[in-house]
Amino acid sequence: MTVLSLIAVAGFAVAIWAAWLFHDMPDASDLADYRPPTATRAYAWDGTLIGEFSRERRIFVPYDNIPPQLAQAFLAAEDRNFFKHAGLDYTGIIRASAKDIINLAQGRRLESGSTITQQVAKNILLTNDATIGRKLKEALIAQQLDHTLSKERVLELYLNEIWLGYRSYGVGAAAYNYFGKSITDLDLAQSAYLASLPKGPDNYHPIRRKAQAMQRRNWVLDQMAEAGWVTRAQANAAKQEDLVVQPEPTRAKYRDADYFVEEVRRRGLATLGPKLTEGGYYMRTTLDPRLQSAARTALMDGLERYDHRHGWRGAWGHVATLTGWEQVAKNTVTPAERRTWRAAVVEDVKGGVRIKTVEGQSGMLSPEDVAWARAGKGIGAGDLIFVAPDDKGGADFRLKQVPAVNGALVAMDPESGRVLAMVGGYSFSLSSFNRATQAFRQPGSAFKPIVYATALESGYTPASIVVDGPISLPGANGQAWTPENYEHEYLGPLPLRKGLELSLNTMTVRLAQGVGMPKISASAIRLGVVTKMENVLAMALGAGETTVFRLTGAYSAFVNGGRKIEPHLIELVQDREGKTIFKADQRDCDRCTMGFNGDESPRVPPSGAQVWDPITAYQITSMLQGVVQRGTGAAASVLGRPTGGKTGTTSEFRSAWFVGFTPHIVVGTYIGFDDNRSLGEGEQGARAALPIFIGFMQEANKYFAPDDFRAPPNARYAMVRGIREAFKPGTEPKLVDDSLTGPQPYDQVFGNGVTGAPNAAAAVNPLAPVPPKPPAKKDEVNGLYD
Repeated sequence: MTVLSLIAVAGFAVAIWAAWLFHDMPDASDLADYRPPTATRAYAWDGTLIGEFSRERRIFVPYDNIPPQLAQAFLAAEDRNFFKHAGLDYTGIIRASAKDIINLAQGRRLESGSTITQQVAKNILLTNDATIGRKLKEALIAQQLDHTLSKERVLELYLNEIWLGYRSYGVGAAAYNYFGKSITDLDLAQSAYLASLPKGPDNYHPIRRKAQAMQRRNWVLDQMAEAGWVTRAQANAAKQEDLVVQPEPTRAKYRDADYFVEEVRRRGLATLGPKLTEGGYYMRTTLDPRLQSAARTALMDGLERYDHRHGWRGAWGHVATLTGWEQVAKNTVTPAERRTWRAAVVEDVKGGVRIKTVEGQSGMLSPEDVAWARAGKGIGAGDLIFVAPDDKGGADFRLKQVPAVNGALVAMDPESGRVLAMVGGYSFSLSSFNRATQAFRQPGSAFKPIVYATALESGYTPASIVVDGPISLPGANGQAWTPENYEHEYLGPLPLRKGLELSLNTMTVRLAQGVGMPKISASAIRLGVVTKMENVLAMALGAGETTVFRLTGAYSAFVNGGRKIEPHLIELVQDREGKTIFKADQRDCDRCTMGFNGDESPRVPPSGAQVWDPITAYQITSMLQGVVQRGTGAAASVLGRPTGGKTGTTSEFRSAWFVGFTPHIVVGTYIGFDDNRSLGEGEQGARAALPIFIGFMQEANKYFAPDDFRAPPNARYAMVRGIREAFKPGTEPKLVDDSLTGPQPYDQVFGNGVTGAPNAAAAVNPLAPVPPKPPAKKDEVNGLYD
C-alpha cells in the first residue's frame, strides 16, 4: 500500500471517529436560559430557616450580587485571563499538554489546563471522563459559549455550579456551609479559601487537612496580589488569619423541627414532584418555632417521666476494663435532641457511683438516681450509661435513659388548620418514624365527642337523659359484648354532659344505639378521622384506628363553630421569580390586592365546609370544658383559663391520649409503644398523655390572650342540673334566660323528669332505680377504658 493510500485511510478513519465523537455534541446555546438546580428552602411562619430540600445543595446567586473580591479570587486561582481570551487559553493548553505526554506514559490523569469557560462546558454539558475526545468536545463547546454568552453569564454559571465540598455546590452554599455567612459578608481570606477548593475540596479540607488548606489559600492570595486585585499588604494581612469554619454544615440553625421538616418534604414531593429538590423554591410553612420548641420539650419530658416510673432497664453497654471504652462510647448514638447528655462509664460503686464521661469529666451520680437504678436492673463498675449535668446542683451528674416508649404531639390553629407544631417521636435522630401522621392507633374515649356531637345533630339536646348502667349485646362469634365503665361503677340516668365528662362507656354505647352507627361513622369520615369505619358499636368507644394528626384536626371543628378545616404544613410556595405556584388558602378575595381607599375592608368568608351546626359545636365545646372542670381531664384546670379536652385510653392500656384546646389552639397528644404493647396498669390518658398537654400549654398560653369560647348568637340557654346549657332555638326547655329575671333554674321547674331523647328507644324513666353495681373486674372483654 502506498503512502498516499495510508494517509487516505488514516484520514478516513479520523473523519469517522470525529463524526462519531461530535454527532451528539450539546449545543452551547442551551445555556442561555440555563439555571442550575437549586435547593428549595423552607421557612417557619416568622421567617426562620428550618430546612432545605435538594439533590445538590446550592443557593443561586446572580452575577450582580457576587462581590468582586470573591470573583477575583476564583479568577486568580483558575483563570486569570478569563476576560481576555475567547474561551481557550492557548498558553495554558500548551503547558498542560506538555505535562499530559508524561501523564499518559505513566498512566496518570490528564492535566486540566482548562479555562473557566471550559469548566462550565464540562460541568454542565459533558462528563468528567479524562479522555482526549472529551477534551476536544470541551474546547469546541467553550469557544461556542464564548460567542453565545457574555463573560459575566459564563462566570455566573461557573460560580453557581462548581462543587466546593462540605455539601456545597456554588459559592452561595459554600459561604453558608463553611462560614455561616452570606457571600457579601466574606472577608478576603475566606474568599481566597473558597477559591482554593475547585482543584479538590477533599485535598484542602479545613479540618482534616488544615495545613494544606491554608497553604493553598495563601497561594491564591499571592496570585490576587500578583494580578493587582489586592495590595501585597492586604494579601499578607489575610495570610495571618486563622482558617476557622463551622464544625459541620447544617441545613438550618433551628433544629427542633426535624419531624415537621420531614413531613413537609413528603408533602412537598406529593404536591410539587421532583422539582421540589431542584426548583429553588421559597416555601413558607405554618410552623411557629416558639411552639415547636415547647412541643418538643413537653413530649420528651413526658416520655421520660413515664419511662422513669417504669424503672431502670440497665446500662446500654458494658466493658470488662476501663481502657479503650471511649471508642465503644463514641460509636453509640445519643439522642441529638438531648444536647447535654454524655456517654459515660461507671468507674466505681463504693460509697456512691463515680462516673467518667467520654470527654474526660469525672463526678458522682445523684443518690436519688443511684437508688432508682439499684431498684431496677442495678448498676455496676464497667457499665456504659448516659448522664447529664445536674442543673439543680444536687450532684455532679444525673442518670439518663432513652425511653422505650414513644408518642406524638400536634398543635393546630383551629380557624385555619395551620399546623403550628408537630413532634412525631422522642428523637428523630433515633427514629424518623412520625407517630403524629404515620402511627394508626385506637383513640379510645378521645373519639367520644364525635358520638355526642352526632347525637346532638340527630335531635338530642343537653337535657336528654341516657342511662348509665350494665349492658350486654350480641358480639362476634356468638359471644356477648359487655362494655364496662373504667371504675366498674354505674350512675343511672344522666344528661348527656355527664356521659362525656366522666367518660362513661355504657352510656355512650346506649347513645350510639339511639343515634345509629351509620350516622356516627359518616361523621367520622366527613371529619377525616378515618377513611372508612365499620358500623359496629365498639367503634363508638374508639375502636377504629386513626392518627393524632387526624383526630386533632377533627377537634378543630368544635372550636371554630363547626367548620372542617384542612390541616396543612405548607402555607405558600413561590418560584425563583417570586411567582406563587401553591397556596393553601384557596379563598377568593377580589379586593384584597387593591390599595386602601378608605372603603370598608374586604370580607373574606371563613374557610372550610360546615360539618356541625355552630350550636352543636359550642355544646360539645362546653361539655369538653366540663371534662377539664369536673371530669377525667381535671388536672388541666391548673392552666387557669378556658380549656376543653378529652382523655382516651384503649383496652389493656395500649395507648393513652389527650386532645385539648383553648379558643386559639388545638393540641393532640399520644403515648404508646411502637409494637402496641401495654403501657402498664393504670397508664390511662389522664396519667400518661394529659401531663404532656399541660406542659406544652403552660408555655403556649404565653402567646395567646385568655379569651373565652365564642358562643353562637342564636343559641338559647337554660339551666340543667345546675349548669347553664346552650340549645338550638326551639329545643330549649320552656323557661330560658329572661332579660328581667335572668336564667331560671331548669331543675327547679322540671326536676329530673324531663327526657330530651328524640325517640322512645333512647328515652328512659329517669326516676327508675339505678341498676345494681356488678362485682369489679380486673379487665374487660372487647371493651375500652377511659
